[in-house]
Amino acid sequence: MADALVVVLLLVAACATAAVAVRDPARQALVLSVLGLVLAVLFTVLQAPDVGLSQLAVGSTLTPLLIMLAARKVRRRGRTEDDPR
Repeated sequence: MADALVVVLLLVAACATAAVAVRDPARQALVLSVLGLVLAVLFTVLQAPDVGLSQLAVGSTLTPLLIMLAARKVRRRGRTEDDPR
């Protein structure tokens, strides 16, 4: 149990660092999705499966999806304002 906890905590630290280090919003959303998945595993290892399921639903699917949609909307808006048509 202790070994699994250490491994998952190291994965959380690595994924969180990668989420901060990535500059592209699309890639950042993907890394955030992986971070949410790893956090769900961490909660399961800590014997909180209900919190793990909530994290799986919100942290690894909904939040990255909303970030991707917002980034797409911002890129579209930037293109239409620059386009003289």
